[in-house]
Amino acid sequence: SSSSAASDVYKRQSLNFCGLRKKAKKFMQKFLIILSALIVGFALRSCRTLLLRKIGAFTFLLASALSFYFIFDCWWAGVIGLVLWFFIPWIDLVTRVRKLSLPLNNRLNFRTAPSEDYFPNAARMIGEIEEADFEHIVDCGWDWVGMHQFFRIFWHPEARAIASVCLCEHGNIAFAFATVTCRTTDGRNIHTTNYPFSPTLLHSPEVSWEHLPCEKNRFPMVFHDHERHLGKLNIKGSDLAIPDPDDIIQHLENEMKQQLDHNLKRGLIELTGDGFFRYSNRGLFFLWKQAVKDMIRLC
Repeated sequence: SSSSAASDVYKRQSLNFCGLRKKAKKFMQKFLIILSALIVGFALRSCRTLLLRKIGAFTFLLASALSFYFIFDCWWAGVIGLVLWFFIPWIDLVTRVRKLSLPLNNRLNFRTAPSEDYFPNAARMIGEIEEADFEHIVDCGWDWVGMHQFFRIFWHPEARAIASVCLCEHGNIAFAFATVTCRTTDGRNIHTTNYPFSPTLLHSPEVSWEHLPCEKNRFPMVFHDHERHLGKLNIKGSDLAIPDPDDIIQHLENEMKQQLDHNLKRGLIELTGDGFFRYSNRGLFFLWKQAVKDMIRLC
């Protein structure tokens, strides 16, 4: 009887050990699947081809979905793990943006150019603008939503166009982009830009914007697409007003004021009563939608 009892104990221990081995094997399989997805994602994200980088971003989403699926052992947990990434912008929206108070009458000030070390592409774009026979007008800048923006503005009277290079600095992030602007004789503003992010405010009806992909990082590309933009709008050279260099800064400030008035009417921003405004709840949802668009477009 004692030998049979010992045998039963041995069998139970063996079964428990086998069960633990199976669980450990399953865990390692799941872990290696997720790890493989992450490694493939990192490899694809380091590629220069946009399509491969997007596939790499999707691989990260897949790894997140698999993690939740393996932990909770149900498909809807995997869906939550996938969708959760798109709600990450709400952390910044709730903790920082909701508390921001921004000036209604933001004014451009004359400023000296920041160091080119922070903006390696800016010098090249400025050189390309000058090679296109644009003449330098003014250097100015302002602070907007915690971001320092410096503008170097040029004009081309024959092309009836304004070109600008904007240097943006926000914390440890710095980037530069170019914009070409024309104004029609009936008061419409036509812009073409390679600004890499979605706008944080709705554009006013009097303004037409063409946002180019990040790959259009040379001024000749931006200027060529601007001419195509005018063609799509059926705007001829004779329909454009010759810009006045002395009114450029005032024109930029007026355009910003029109945009703020338009967003007040649409309910995206609200006045705080002390010459400032902040984003409304509707405005926060608009910013979240723009952030998701950037996550998909820029990934």
